[in-house]
Amino acid sequence: MADRPYTLLSCGVSLDGYLDSATRTRLALSNAADFDRVDGVRATCDAVLVGAATIRNDNPRLLVRSPEREAERIARGQRPSPVKVTVTGGAELDAGCNFFTCGAGEKLVYCASPAVPRARRRLGAVATVIDAGEPVDLRWLSEDLGARGVQRLMVEGGGTVLTQFLTADLADELQLVIAPFFVGEPAARRLVGPGEFPWNPDRRATLAEVRQIGDVVLLRYALSPRFEPA
Repeated sequence: MADRPYTLLSCGVSLDGYLDSATRTRLALSNAADFDRVDGVRATCDAVLVGAATIRNDNPRLLVRSPEREAERIARGQRPSPVKVTVTGGAELDAGCNFFTCGAGEKLVYCASPAVPRARRRLGAVATVIDAGEPVDLRWLSEDLGARGVQRLMVEGGGTVLTQFLTADLADELQLVIAPFFVGEPAARRLVGPGEFPWNPDRRATLAEVRQIGDVVLLRYALSPRFEPA
């Protein structure tokens, strides 16, 4: 099995640590300048991964938005946008959502073993469904992406996936944007759930960069020796 890709986690939270509100309307935590920054980061990656709940809740397209960045990728011999990847335990995904219908690139669905037959019936025409074990083995998933040529992976959420990558010590970098407001809704989704994290009071994460972007702030944390400063 190949080495796992360089793995970058990217997300935004409110001042009280929420990824979203408790309503069905998506909460915009960032601003236009930061959305453009995220697009630039996405354009440097070979694959972008979100959890199935993020697909259901946010219906993201996960494409490079800038025509100039698309053209630069094509000139480097890459697809216009990174490969799209998701992880699911129960295959509760709609083949008509933006993840599958937007963009001509490859879509990979890593699925828990018991749900693989259902996933292939529902999604086999629009994606490659891969048996990733029971429960899904994220380290194996990461190494499988490496074997498929993914050298740089961007993980964009949600909270469950972020928690799993962090607790499994599979992240090299965290890019965390802080929005200048509070959510204050107990039912809203937090940045992470409970777990045993490698970074704790005895092993503090390394803050590599602080950058103001309009009314939000970007914090970049180095989470492994493989961290790439630039």
